[in-house]
Amino acid sequence: MVAIFYDILFVLSLVLTLVYALIWHKHFSIYITLIFTLIPITNLGFAITANAAKDQNIDAALIGTDISYIGGCFLVLFILLSVFNLCKLNMPKWLSMILLSVCALIYLCVLTIRSDYGIFYKSATFITTNGTDYFMKKEYGPAHTVFIIMVITYFLISLLAMCYTYFVKTDVSSSLLFKLFLPELVCVMAFFVGRSITDKLEFLPMAYVFAQIMYLIIIHRVCLYDITDTGIDSIIENGDTGFVSFDFKYDFLGSNETANAIFPTLRNLTVDEPISSVSVINDLFMPWLERFKADENDDINYYKKDDKIYMIDVNYLYNGKHKRGYQFFITDDTANQKLIDVLNNYNSDLENQVEQKTANLVEMHNRLILSMATMVESRDNSTGGHIKRTSEVVKLLMDEIMKDNTLGLSNDFCKNIIKAAPMHDLGKIAVDDAILRKPGRFEPQEFEKMKAHAAEGARIVHQILEGTEDIDFHIIAENVAQYHHERWDGSGYPEGLKGDDIPIEARIMAIADVYDALVSKRVYKDAMSFSQADQIIMEGMGRHFDRNLEKYYVAARPAIESYYSSLNEEIIKSA
Repeated sequence: MVAIFYDILFVLSLVLTLVYALIWHKHFSIYITLIFTLIPITNLGFAITANAAKDQNIDAALIGTDISYIGGCFLVLFILLSVFNLCKLNMPKWLSMILLSVCALIYLCVLTIRSDYGIFYKSATFITTNGTDYFMKKEYGPAHTVFIIMVITYFLISLLAMCYTYFVKTDVSSSLLFKLFLPELVCVMAFFVGRSITDKLEFLPMAYVFAQIMYLIIIHRVCLYDITDTGIDSIIENGDTGFVSFDFKYDFLGSNETANAIFPTLRNLTVDEPISSVSVINDLFMPWLERFKADENDDINYYKKDDKIYMIDVNYLYNGKHKRGYQFFITDDTANQKLIDVLNNYNSDLENQVEQKTANLVEMHNRLILSMATMVESRDNSTGGHIKRTSEVVKLLMDEIMKDNTLGLSNDFCKNIIKAAPMHDLGKIAVDDAILRKPGRFEPQEFEKMKAHAAEGARIVHQILEGTEDIDFHIIAENVAQYHHERWDGSGYPEGLKGDDIPIEARIMAIADVYDALVSKRVYKDAMSFSQADQIIMEGMGRHFDRNLEKYYVAARPAIESYYSSLNEEIIKSA
């Protein structure tokens, strides 16, 4: 009867292992696989021992004992390691190797039970209490005591790991911890309590079968906790994502049916065949691979086929933590791309409207400034048309500067100077009419008051442009108004700046301002000829003007003279 009990438990454990094999997934823990492998072997050992006892064959019984202790020595370790794995705890490799070495060393001691060394068993004999059922009576050696200590130690480590996980970690289910603890407790009780009850029957095989049932329940549930695996499995099962793989030699490793439907020529490739053997596939996939190799962030590509747009995501193919090749994930991104097109078109229309409204505001702003400058100019008997003419001269100078920009000025900077030119004399609005409209040269004290228009102009420009988002234009316009009467040698006003301390925009404005004053008629002088004006400008280079600007003035001079020649003579005389 006892032998039948063990035989039944062996068959049950074998059936449960077959069930595990049928539901096995490559992502299952290796330690659980080892547990299901060892339990039938261990229960087989118990069955062999029980059947040998029935025949009073001590040698066969000891062989069965050797087999059963494979589980006794190693199952406790694999259960411990599975606990760490399921609790998402990391056991150092060196520690797991030490624990495995201890198990192996004790099992070597187990193998001495058929010798006279007395390391694990001092003696083993058959006894019976009813004359029909025999069981083996053992006298244990010192190595068996070490074995008991090992079992207790591994159990306590497992218990500590589960307690730590329960109280500290939040990513492991408490229900899972209970299911882990229960088979360990049952096995330990079967080992210690069962032996204290009777020597005739081993309860461990029954506890191992119970452990298998619990582990089947555990793995059925724990698979749902692995988001990565369940996500990948769901993607593959749904069939919406295509997969294509190549190794680092660009040899084809495989593709799923979804990828084959999108790229039918993939079916012409056999495993380990180079991608270059099918030109259509090579021409498609190699550019994506080359871009990814050059920049791993450049991993997204798009492929249009019929009315579909597919997103091709290139990544490394991993085997564990090791890169083994390249993986292409292919998904239908048509809906997203159409939505993006709609949004882009909407944004483009919106941007055009904003740009148009902004342009209108800027144009209105510029017209207001020009109108204000013209209003100021209308108070001055001597400067009619001065704003328009100096603005044109500044533009002609900037055209030459932008052709040969050794000054290093940006295009935006050059455009801002042209835009700021009409604002250079806004400060004259604060000059008294008696001075501003005087029909002759200024007296010294009058000239001092007239000079105040530069600083006052900068103040007015600052107030007009305060709060504008175009900070660069704001600064340039202020500098043009404040410093266009400064001179290279430091003899100018209002601050007597010298050389490069004078902002470049003000130095450019100074040439245009003086040139127009020379060739224009004033109440106190006649207009000079172009040659006279040119002579004065050239003599002023290095004293009044920045000599670095000389070549640009010389280059622009023909265009400047042509511009003034084209002006109506009556407009020039009225200035």
